[in-house]
Amino acid sequence: MKTALWLYLFLFIAFFDLHAQYPILTPFAISLGAAPTFIGWMMGIYSLTHLPGNLMAGPKVDKHGSRRYIMFSLTAAGLILIIQSYIHTPWELLFLRAISGYVLAFLSPACLAMLAQLSDHPVTQGKYMSGHGVVHTLASVLSPAAGAFIVASFGFSETFSSLGIILVITGLMAYFTLPKKAPAPQAQLSDGHTTPAPLSAAQTRLPFNWRYLLLPFVLACAQGILFYEIPLRNNGSASMMSTGLLFSIISLGALCTLSLLFLNKYSPMVRLLCGIILMSLSFYALATTPEAIIGIILFILGTAKGIIFPALASLFIRIGGARLGKTFALQSIATSIGSFAGPVLAGQLPNHISPFFIAFLILMTGLLFVPIQRLSPTPPLSASGPYHS
Repeated sequence: MKTALWLYLFLFIAFFDLHAQYPILTPFAISLGAAPTFIGWMMGIYSLTHLPGNLMAGPKVDKHGSRRYIMFSLTAAGLILIIQSYIHTPWELLFLRAISGYVLAFLSPACLAMLAQLSDHPVTQGKYMSGHGVVHTLASVLSPAAGAFIVASFGFSETFSSLGIILVITGLMAYFTLPKKAPAPQAQLSDGHTTPAPLSAAQTRLPFNWRYLLLPFVLACAQGILFYEIPLRNNGSASMMSTGLLFSIISLGALCTLSLLFLNKYSPMVRLLCGIILMSLSFYALATTPEAIIGIILFILGTAKGIIFPALASLFIRIGGARLGKTFALQSIATSIGSFAGPVLAGQLPNHISPFFIAFLILMTGLLFVPIQRLSPTPPLSASGPYHS
């Protein structure tokens, strides 16, 4: 449990820094002279450059463990933010966002694999994933409004510098607190001893049905549209504060459902289907209802997120077997592609078409192709090893 608490602390700081940028990146790009179409590419390139990092992260995490990649991602991302505080053109911002996307691609697979290896019990693993979601959500509740307030008070340069320094310090703290070696994926034998779980030829290529990857893709695509569209409603510091509060409302909704730990007892697939349908209806409401009640709709959308993301992590733990690094890397790849496609698509849409309605269509279409079936049990991971505490 001690390892989980340290990991939650680092994740909170990292997520706080990253989410604090959401309401200020678009105004910052506009202040540099970027056009709306360029902003869509600027937001999307961050996710596109996740791909080579995700492809490397899977086998590397399985082979070497998570610790070194968590430290690398946090420290490198902090240095990039410090450099970002000194740029003067949109193209420099695009370049730094591309590098940032690559280095942070290692963080999510490494953290999720480490959390999953802390226990071999499905319900306990689900609780660890819910804890990950709670930490993520708590950070995202505070950080958008905090980031907008800091920028309004001190400016863009000081904000990026301070966020970068915090990330660098967090990466150094991880060096002294996270375990140095990862336990090998193992299956429990009847005599109490362990041996590495054998993998079939198909599992070495892809541990599960590729259609499950449509879930993180459509979810990330819809979220990318949301993160692109909300900051563009207005300009100015007052708009930044309003945008930060709206993002915090989403996170408050997610926190409400993440706190319902009894949901982990239900099937991950059932939770996913219910959550995605609720999120789809929220996007439809955003496209068709007046802006006066946008806060209520975003709160409901947040409750859907709180249902979806712990269930999604539990689903990939169950279908991925012993290849957790590769499994979460593939999930991150699908997420990266969706996060790239979402804002880019939203930036190309004509003015008379609501991006929120497109997000609704994407989510409902993705549901049609998901293999809905009873999941077979997977061999448990050994609870022994340096990650178990």
